[in-house]
Amino acid sequence: MLESFYYIKPWQVELFGSLKNFILDSGAFTFMQGGGAGVDFEEYTRKYAAFINKHDIAKFFELDIDGVVGWEKYSSLRKLLEDLTGKDPIPVMHRSRGKDYYLQLVQDHNYVAVGGIAAGHVRRTEYAHLEWFITEAHKAGAKIHGLGFTNLTWLEKLRWDSVDSSTWLYGNRSGVVYQFDGRTIQKHKGPEGARLKSKETAIHNFIEWVRFGEYLEGVV
Repeated sequence: MLESFYYIKPWQVELFGSLKNFILDSGAFTFMQGGGAGVDFEEYTRKYAAFINKHDIAKFFELDIDGVVGWEKYSSLRKLLEDLTGKDPIPVMHRSRGKDYYLQLVQDHNYVAVGGIAAGHVRRTEYAHLEWFITEAHKAGAKIHGLGFTNLTWLEKLRWDSVDSSTWLYGNRSGVVYQFDGRTIQKHKGPEGARLKSKETAIHNFIEWVRFGEYLEGVV
């Protein structure tokens, strides 16, 4: 499970102890999409750190908002987060940071992430290049997370250690029922003129995507 600190709800916090794996997102994607107007990022970082400490969150992303606040401010916020938690946030690689930066990143950290996929900064025609990032991370002994990566064809080709996606929600929004067929996810449109029950469809689609995720854990 991955959730953003920006959106997290109390009922989700109650699930932490029962989850196989959990990664806390900083909310940076929301800010990069224009949601950061009027935000005091230092205060936000302090609240983020306090939440991490209170719930003993082991895996959490840095606030990778250098594209919003500039490199100097980003660096100071990362240092503040490290100091307040005493832990190493998962750094997020963006193409603007460059190849050499990434090679140093995987040497310095045991878990890294590649961002910009959901935002379209990494195009589908470039997915083959993601293999280099994964290979270099593994060569350095680091794990790697694909932020917002759900391409069904590439999920079996690329050896991510973890990925996250909200794609399972799209079926509920567009009247599509998902089905795991033993290898991949199939999409089925609802009957013409019929209206799917929102809650039941969401639960069904969630379960099918979980089944798909469990399959991938065994083969990738």
